[in-house]
Amino acid sequence: MGKRTVERKNAIKSSIGRIVIYALAVLLQWTLIVLLVTYFGNRYPIIASVVRGSAMIFALYVNSRDNVSTMKIVWIIVLLIFPIFGLILYFTFRFNRSKRLMQKKLAAVDEDIFPLLDKTDHVNAKDLEIPRLDKSNLKYINETAKFPTYKDTKLKYFGNQNDCYDSMLEDIAKAEEYIYMEYHAIEDKESFERLHKILIDRAKAGVDVRILYDDIGSYVFISKSFIDMLKTEGINCNVFNTAIPLFTAFVNNRDHRKITVVDGKVAYTGGFNIADEYFNITSPYGRWKDNGIRMEGKAVVSMEAQFIEMWNFADLRYKRDGKMEFNPRNIEFEPCNSIVTPYADSPIDEEPLGENVYINIINHSTEYCWFMTPYLVLSDEMKRALINAHKRGVDVRIVTPGIPDKRTIYSLTRSYYYPLCEEGIRIYEYTPGFLHSKLCLSDDHSAVVGTINLDFRSFYHHFENAVYILNDYECFADIKSDFDETFEQSNEVTEQYAAEPGLIKSVAKSILRLIAPIA
Repeated sequence: MGKRTVERKNAIKSSIGRIVIYALAVLLQWTLIVLLVTYFGNRYPIIASVVRGSAMIFALYVNSRDNVSTMKIVWIIVLLIFPIFGLILYFTFRFNRSKRLMQKKLAAVDEDIFPLLDKTDHVNAKDLEIPRLDKSNLKYINETAKFPTYKDTKLKYFGNQNDCYDSMLEDIAKAEEYIYMEYHAIEDKESFERLHKILIDRAKAGVDVRILYDDIGSYVFISKSFIDMLKTEGINCNVFNTAIPLFTAFVNNRDHRKITVVDGKVAYTGGFNIADEYFNITSPYGRWKDNGIRMEGKAVVSMEAQFIEMWNFADLRYKRDGKMEFNPRNIEFEPCNSIVTPYADSPIDEEPLGENVYINIINHSTEYCWFMTPYLVLSDEMKRALINAHKRGVDVRIVTPGIPDKRTIYSLTRSYYYPLCEEGIRIYEYTPGFLHSKLCLSDDHSAVVGTINLDFRSFYHHFENAVYILNDYECFADIKSDFDETFEQSNEVTEQYAAEPGLIKSVAKSILRLIAPIA
């Protein structure tokens, strides 16, 4: 057995150990609080009354402040029925000082980036010759989220993640100035080794190579020694939101983005991480299906800004000498008609950008609106938008996996089929295995490719990114072809789930849906 193999096995064992220790530490903290409050509440009734009264006050607070009806109902139920545990969860995930501190730090980072991004060579939505409804969605992204819209950006959609990765490696190998990569999960195995060799070569050539990965996302794949290894090879590495086993809310907010930027000229995003299962090197869940998109042109500057934002945010010390500077350059590119708006969503700014962009597209659709998503956990707002679109005569279809990666989440996904199928929305399950693509296409004229699933974690808990595309009919043709091929490889389950489930299944699914918004 080679030294490298032994190191990998030891790293995985170490990572699994960290997960166990972290989970036990958090569980122990919660258990101690519940036991202490229960003990003193039994001895001193006034304490129990204060706890119940506080839970009721916070339930009223939630009812007046929380904007998402599904989450509002769940919090109210948990606070009133389980006051001690409900208060712990609420102070952990919703009313938490650490989250407010993160909001301030992210705002400080953004103050150095977004004013400069606004000065790049972007276009004004009102000057574009596109339908009014598309303009309104652009206006929302531009003005509310501060992400500009660009023309002169060439797009290439990949319905196969391996093809996208091959193309990405070719572009990385040509890098002359810098390579920025941000991924939720990186696994130090075969798929990364292909990239690794190229990054070492580029670093030796003087290219600024940077990798940012999420700590929880890569927990079972790599150890802390991964950073040290890359540093010795001239590769800068940063970890987002290191998991510390303390009573804190921010650990729930993970970096789920997937971004590669090369020399400010080419960028990639999509669904896949850099790990073997994503490229079918290993197949624990049948055949893995994923997607990606290549961008070349003016819109790349926005992807670069998103990377620098998260790189600086990952360093919670924010020392001036350690912070990346955003220096956008206006580079001349071949003119093209694509209208491209890269955007990113944050769970700590209280603006559900990812969900709202999807809802706006659904509401603007007139002929069809199709989705691919690995998880289907819908808010009432999203469910209503999908059903109303179908009632307007829009062909609404959703493709989900045929083989799950997480059985509990798969059961939760299927629990949302019935209200949609009952109305006639068509649901497909990808028969060969696990579908991980995050994709939306509407009416042959608008699309979203990125990292945003149709679930609460993507909409409310994770840092995400995507590209909103208008007017690129060659790209749309490729996306539609991917949908058509996926439909052919999928089993339509619309009729199967159109009938109301039995009582036991309904109760079980109701419990799962109750937990989903706050999990």
